[in-house]
Amino acid sequence: MVLTGDGAGSGAGDGGGGSNFNLAPLVRTLAKGAALAIGGIFSITMISSTAITFFTLHKKDQFGSPSSLSTKKKNVSACDVCKGKGFYMCKLCKGNATIEWSPLYDPVFINPCLCPTCDGHRIQRCLNCLGSGFVQQAKG
Repeated sequence: MVLTGDGAGSGAGDGGGGSNFNLAPLVRTLAKGAALAIGGIFSITMISSTAITFFTLHKKDQFGSPSSLSTKKKNVSACDVCKGKGFYMCKLCKGNATIEWSPLYDPVFINPCLCPTCDGHRIQRCLNCLGSGFVQQAKG
């Protein structure tokens, strides 16, 4: 390209279509996309928090919860088996978290295995009160 002194050639500001660019549709599309994303996040948050609240209230209404026991307090007493705690030491492993087991009748080797009753937690849920710590008294 040969440059001459008369200004021939293309310069930086002689209009390559950039001045005719309309920004409004692009901004409108981005705004719609952002509104859709924010609305979706808001609706998912509201639905999940409502579901969590519903299931939490439903869970509290089951037996063993303090809210349901306060209305029926005259018919319940502390469990004598677990002393009102809801749990006691595992009776199978006696709190060791493992049991000695062998698949053979006359074992040569005895293998320590994880306790199937307490899953190694050393405590088990009370079967008398089902873990609530309270039992209902018989009426009469």
